[in-house]
Amino acid sequence: MSIFARFRRDQSGASSIEYGLIAFCLVIGILVAVQTIGSTTQQTFTTVDGGLN
Repeated sequence: MSIFARFRRDQSGASSIEYGLIAFCLVIGILVAVQTIGSTTQQTFTTVDGGLN
């Protein structure tokens, strides 16, 4: 049996990879949300600053 066939049938570690992918997706989602909120907040403060001058 070739090494590729054994590797393909081996299921150990599959759930670890899945949990890693879920964590990666969560991190990407959080980064996008924080960046969006930061941009919106910056625009709001810029508008308020312009109104005060």
